[in-house]
Amino acid sequence: MAGFSFGQKRDPCTSFFKKVMSVFIPDPPRPQEQNNIGVTLSINPPGFDPKTAENRKGGGHASGIHTLLVKSDVAVMRHIDPDTLEPRGVVSQKTLHHELIGNLSAAHAKSDPVTGDVFNYNLALGRTPVYRVFRVSAATGQTDILATITDAPGAYLHSSLITENYFILCVWSGRYAWGGLKILWEKNMLDAISPFDPNQKALWYVIDRKQGRGVVAKYECDPFFCFHTVNAWEEGSATDPLHTDIVADLSIYKNLDVLKRFYFNNIKSSCPASLEYAGDKRRSCDVFLRRWRLPSVDTADHLEFRTAVTVHTAKHDHSCDLPVINPRFLTKPSRYIYGACDRDLSTFFDGLVKYDMETQTAKYFSVHGHSPGEAIFVPNPDGTAEDDGVLLSVVLDGYTEKSYLLVLDAKTMEEVGRAEMDCIVGFGFHGVYQPQAVEGPSTDI
Repeated sequence: MAGFSFGQKRDPCTSFFKKVMSVFIPDPPRPQEQNNIGVTLSINPPGFDPKTAENRKGGGHASGIHTLLVKSDVAVMRHIDPDTLEPRGVVSQKTLHHELIGNLSAAHAKSDPVTGDVFNYNLALGRTPVYRVFRVSAATGQTDILATITDAPGAYLHSSLITENYFILCVWSGRYAWGGLKILWEKNMLDAISPFDPNQKALWYVIDRKQGRGVVAKYECDPFFCFHTVNAWEEGSATDPLHTDIVADLSIYKNLDVLKRFYFNNIKSSCPASLEYAGDKRRSCDVFLRRWRLPSVDTADHLEFRTAVTVHTAKHDHSCDLPVINPRFLTKPSRYIYGACDRDLSTFFDGLVKYDMETQTAKYFSVHGHSPGEAIFVPNPDGTAEDDGVLLSVVLDGYTEKSYLLVLDAKTMEEVGRAEMDCIVGFGFHGVYQPQAVEGPSTDI
């Protein structure tokens, strides 16, 4: 959304009077190239014709990439050149389907690991927020609306979940105030989020993604906040094997305090503000890996909310954010979760962790003064085991003030090698691995 940011701070005096003036004098349109879009990447996503004039400019890429999109938590995406990474322009979800009129969406779309179909939601804010869950077919490029949800509050939802047969939209804490109108006043999304309310349940909507039945089940549980989901799958019910449960893993926070923690002054160790998130003061920002069970989804009444059951919550020092798994196990039962951990060893992420959901044990990679970014799992092409592969992570060496690409054995969490760089690579959020010369869509996770 032009003129808006996720959580940018402004000069209080300037921002106040600017807001007052903007009520009466609209801001001039911002050039498209200035739109702040840069969180996740999609390679060759369906629904965007690779033969359009825009994509022919670059002539494709040796890796098979002809369309490279950058996404954020809005319904606008940026085309970038696969060779030069220069911006080519922006495209809206409305080009996929005329009913996708909302301004917000998830930066993390979800794709079917078998068909390549992509799933996401589009949120139109207002007195009655409207979520439209949609699918973009990899086979035809056509977009279908799978469900329209009008009984959920508008909220900041960075990701969602899919199983073999269902799309799951969990509306956790992070609800926008004034039906979303506060975004217009604050000019950023973070300050427009209502304070955490321990009495507001988190809501789970299960949408059929194959038979066109819309919302088939709804669940609720105690409130929490989440940036990143991990994985979900279907299995026989714990109480009746003739029925089907959904098992879902997420990285969660117990309230919204983490949203303010990652301002620059709070993570820079030399800033006094960082002391506000040191020691016991940081406990309200702890992340936890949690597993839920949504019971008997095939017999649920889509008009009533059932209870989502907590199965397991990992200890904080075993948990992580920016979670990843072996992509071959998406929508299948998975055991290992990898991610960036925070064990109070720095003011930022201080290592990478492998958590075993079965044994409830953890292995780490951690070097003092080295700050890792997101880990990307690259499976062994000839492997079958869930942890057979390597992890890639860009790490900042705080002592040399240079970055390196780290390669870890995903089984042992031991270093396999690294590629040193003679520069600093700025911290980002998410990346993607694309095998060389492989055609077709990548997996949105």
